Amino acid sequence: MKKKIAHLRRRDPVLRKVIDRIKLRTLGAREGHFKSLVEAIISQQLSGKAAATITKRFKELFPRKSFPGPQDVLRMPRVKIRRAGLSAMKVSFLKDLSRRALNKSLDLRKIGQWSDEEVVAHLVRVRGIGRWTAEMFLMFSLRRDDVFSYGDLGLRNAMKKLYGLKSHPTEAQAEKISSKWKPYRTWGSRYLWASLGEKDA
Repeated sequence: MKKKIAHLRRRDPVLRKVIDRIKLRTLGAREGHFKSLVEAIISQQLSGKAAATITKRFKELFPRKSFPGPQDVLRMPRVKIRRAGLSAMKVSFLKDLSRRALNKSLDLRKIGQWSDEEVVAHLVRVRGIGRWTAEMFLMFSLRRDDVFSYGDLGLRNAMKKLYGLKSHPTEAQAEKISSKWKPYRTWGSRYLWASLGEKDA
């Protein structure tokens, strides 16, 4: 970790100031890939509190499991899953994810061996999973070091603020800034997210 932070400090003077002010939180233990994707789908367009409540209710549908597997989700009737507070559309997304995980069209045992773009290409075939969700999976489930998500509004907000831009960066501007962080763009992104919690001077 020290090597990665030293690289960022050396390559980007703006980020150096952020690094000197902020200590990143340690990421928790890795979760199963299926669990991470289910929770990502449940959380879409919800506040953190609402997502936590619905996830808890979803898990309670499977009292004999710490977390359900793909087969459990497929066997559970849609109407029962909806009782946890999920929309019909999100239930269909969870069913599609579970079906693909079971038939190995999305092989979650091998996904860690794929390149970043291969992971994204496979994940976006699942209903309800777009590029942003796939990139968050790369960062926080597979713990890939060199991922930047232009689709993340928080990162664009942080770039605008920290780099003195008049508006949100274009994709080309964001690429130019984040390219300085390679091969540790995930870590640069984490510092940008952390900076959003700071109060303006």
